Amino acid sequence: MGVIADKIRDLKVREEKILGMGGDKALEKRREAGKLNARERMNLLFDQGTFREIDMFVTHRCTNFGMENTEIPADGVVTGHGKVGGRVVFAYSQDFTSRAGSLGEMQAKKICKIMDMAMKAGAPVVGMNDSGGARIQEGVDALSGYGEIFFRNASASGVIPQITAIMGTTAGGAVYSPAMTDWIFMVKDSSYMFITGPQVIKSVTGEEISFEELGGAMSHNEKSGVAHFACESDEDTLVQIRTLLSYLPSNNMEDPPLMPTSDASDRMDENLDLLIPDNPNESYDMKKLIASIVDDGVCFEPHQYFAKNIIICFARMGGRTIGIIANQPAYLAGCLDINASDKATRFIRFCDAFNIPILTIADVPGYLPGSDQEWGGIIRHGAKLLWCYSEATVPKLLLITRKDYGGAYIAMCSRHLGADMAFAWPSAQIAVMGAEGAANIIHAKEIKNADDPVAARKQKIAEYDDLFSNPYCAASRGYVDAVIRPAETRSRICDALEAMSTKREMRPAKKHGNIPV
Repeated sequence: MGVIADKIRDLKVREEKILGMGGDKALEKRREAGKLNARERMNLLFDQGTFREIDMFVTHRCTNFGMENTEIPADGVVTGHGKVGGRVVFAYSQDFTSRAGSLGEMQAKKICKIMDMAMKAGAPVVGMNDSGGARIQEGVDALSGYGEIFFRNASASGVIPQITAIMGTTAGGAVYSPAMTDWIFMVKDSSYMFITGPQVIKSVTGEEISFEELGGAMSHNEKSGVAHFACESDEDTLVQIRTLLSYLPSNNMEDPPLMPTSDASDRMDENLDLLIPDNPNESYDMKKLIASIVDDGVCFEPHQYFAKNIIICFARMGGRTIGIIANQPAYLAGCLDINASDKATRFIRFCDAFNIPILTIADVPGYLPGSDQEWGGIIRHGAKLLWCYSEATVPKLLLITRKDYGGAYIAMCSRHLGADMAFAWPSAQIAVMGAEGAANIIHAKEIKNADDPVAARKQKIAEYDDLFSNPYCAASRGYVDAVIRPAETRSRICDALEAMSTKREMRPAKKHGNIPV
């Protein structure tokens, strides 16, 4: 009995040493900076009391540059599993207090083991990045570790949800694992991502730029689109990750969780009848429409600062998770451009991979014109939208509220790209282009030669309006299934979701297509 007791005491001593991480001084410095430490982050992510640590006693085996005398508790990363909302999730959290959380051979093996376990279990994996980068003393072993993680990111993509929280500096090759995951959260004023830092940029190009401007949370949320969420604090980040997970299935073989709701599926909203302005050139806020039709008016919006001319969000309708993609007339008139196309494309692929039905709400006058767009590859980027809507086999619903013109009409999940059910409000205008532009082209000679060109032009615009600037021509061809009163939108969408909930659709067998990236 005495021997066992001694061994248990030894275990506790070893555990306490590792739980001390980088020491009291380093931990206090983190607290003063308003940051949580690696273990606090784990405990906040998981349901209380459910976190179980794995590989606590792993240590590095580097003997270069005196490293044989350097102890790094848990080798700079805490790994394990627990429950989020009662469902199993795997996670790792880099410990900046332990040798700056630098990644070496054994830290990488710990992260890879967690990813492998998540794949076998069919459970999401969450990574909390807070590291000084590769452990230089380990040389190519550190680089090998990054490569092993990248390989697993690619293998897990579309199989289990992968979420990354940037909770410190992530630089150089370390940024590529987050970029290969599904969702990236950043913390305002305390997290950074960049390939080359400000000092390297200054030495090579002479440009002076701050950490925040180069790779801060808002830079990557507003400008690059690399990050999807900008959070107020470490705590806010973990709350938002828990919220995101609540909308998602654990893996690609499951459906998202069905949540009970007291919001009646047949609820009407008379205010929607007044949403569309009388002036077709006047904007309105698409978010009001979305809030009106989803359960309890609640949605969860990634990329809210990037490409604001299109909205993507998760919500529930009748308790079912749904992904919503909608043009935003209040920003750039809701035109499609390079960034909007990329933003929507990636969201479509994620929803399709994880069995989340897609509702597209279209009010789009066309593609954003200009040489910058053309030279930036709007043809290539816009083609992604067509590709991914066509490729997606989850239930796809379409609602057209107002303008839906030309190629943008096709791109926004038209019936021709596989929309299962298409609805339009009476205010919908489905045509090759607006009536004024069409009249100028079709009747140019007639208007020019008329006794009163102004009156002739007005007449031809009115004729085109009557013919095409409405939903009824498309409805007469079966391209729109029903023209509905705006107030009944929630009811019709909820019914359509239920009707299509058992949808099964196959695509031709192939290794993979060649998406126009």
